[in-house]
Order: sequence, then structure tokens, then C-alpha cells
Amino acid sequence: MAQFKTLMDVFKLLEKSNCRKCSEKTCMVFAAEVFNGNRALAECPQIPAEISRGYSQQPKKQKAVDQDWENQLAGLKARIMKMDLQETASRIGAVYDGTRLIVKIMGKTVEVDSFGKVATQIHTNPQVMVPLFNYLLTCKGTPVEGRWVPLRELPSGKDWYRLFGQTCEKPMKKVADTYPDLFADLVEIFNGQPVEGHYQSDVALVLHPLPLVPILICYWKPDDGLESDLNLYFDGSAEDNLAIEGIYSLATGITWMFEKLAIRHGGALKESARED
Repeated sequence: MAQFKTLMDVFKLLEKSNCRKCSEKTCMVFAAEVFNGNRALAECPQIPAEISRGYSQQPKKQKAVDQDWENQLAGLKARIMKMDLQETASRIGAVYDGTRLIVKIMGKTVEVDSFGKVATQIHTNPQVMVPLFNYLLTCKGTPVEGRWVPLRELPSGKDWYRLFGQTCEKPMKKVADTYPDLFADLVEIFNGQPVEGHYQSDVALVLHPLPLVPILICYWKPDDGLESDLNLYFDGSAEDNLAIEGIYSLATGITWMFEKLAIRHGGALKESARED
């Protein structure tokens, strides 16, 4: 029997009426529970039996994945404690106020002290904090070139781009397809900068998840029988400021964050974020 590769693969099978007959608040929450192995697809009373029988229950592996991220973060924090924060700030495009390093992530202020303790306006999940700490430790401070390239054209990107497409670009495209308005809200909340003339895309926005590692998102809406498409592009200098593993983790972490925010907030995301 088949298993789901992404959360959105589950969601597209649901009625999307938020009927709550499964006891979850929304269909998106139920989809997340199914994808994480906590519920079976057949527990949705709206799913025909012939469809649910085609899918086996997902293995419960999210806790192991989360623990791996936590272990990585703990190791990086130990290295942060040995770092000269003032030197780091001048190297990576951040500010040092005498006790803390202050850096912008997606336009939001993040403060890191000498013990690796983080204070921030955004969700401090390990999927975002691990790339940040790697950036603090390894960034060379190479200026942004303004030349956009796909991951495969970065010096070490050839071995990563197929996996990157499956775990980052495709899931992010599904978020954009399923919630076109929400996708616009997400990039607006995180200070996405609309740009024009990039690859003739319908939507082109630049995000700054790290000061010297911008990301260009290009999205093509479905049109005249053609499927939608979404691609991410990186500045030509990206690998000088974050190793390819960090670039991959950063982009997939952003995708993960978008999916989580969509689950938690749905269409009310923008209003909720503004209240916070």
C-alpha cells in the first residue's frame, strides 16, 4: 500500500469542509495527524473506503526527526559559547550590543547571547535555528552578488538538487497551490520583497532568511491546462556564507515553517501574526 510523501498529499484527498466529525478542528490538522502517523486516513468519515484502503498508516517517526534536530542544535550551542560575538557580528552583517548578537531573520529581530540562548519574534524551532547557528559559525562575509542561480548551479549543488526538489520545492509549491492567498500572506509577514522580470513568473519574491543568504521564490500559477510550478533561487555567493548542507536545511526549514503555520493558523495567519 502507498504512503504519503508530504502533508499536502493527505490534505488534497480530504473534503476540506472542516466538519470536525474526526474530532479535529480542521481538515488541515487532521491531515497533519495522518502524515505524522497519529491517525489513519480511514478515520475521516468523508473518505471513501476504496481510497483509504489504498494507504497504509504512516510510521511514527516525527519524534526521532525532532530529536535529531535538537541534538544538532545542542552541539552548535556549545560552539557558540566559544565564539567572539563582536567579531562575528562584523563578519556576518549583524550588530553586537555588548552582550548579544542581533541579527535579522525574515525581517524579524533575533538575539543570541554568549550562552547560545535565543530571543526572537519568530518561532524558534530547531529547523530554523540550526541553519542560523551554522551561519554564525561559518559565514565568510562575502557580499551578495545579485546573481540568482538554482541550487544545482551552486558549486556543491549538483549532488543535492534532486533531493532539494522533493523535500523543499514540491512541498512549498503545494502550499502555494492549496492556499494561494495564504502564501501571499506568509511572504508578506516575513518581509518578502516583490520583484519583477524574473523568469516570467506570476509571483517573484525575495526573502532574507539570513542577512547574506537571500532566497528568490518564483511561482507560476496553473494556466490553460498547465500545472503550477515553483522554484527557489540563491545568490551566486550563497555557498561562501553557508555550506550547501546549511543552504539545504535553511530552505527545507522555511518550507517546514510555512506548512506548520498553515496548519496552526489557516486563513487567519496574517491577523494572528499582527496581534502577536
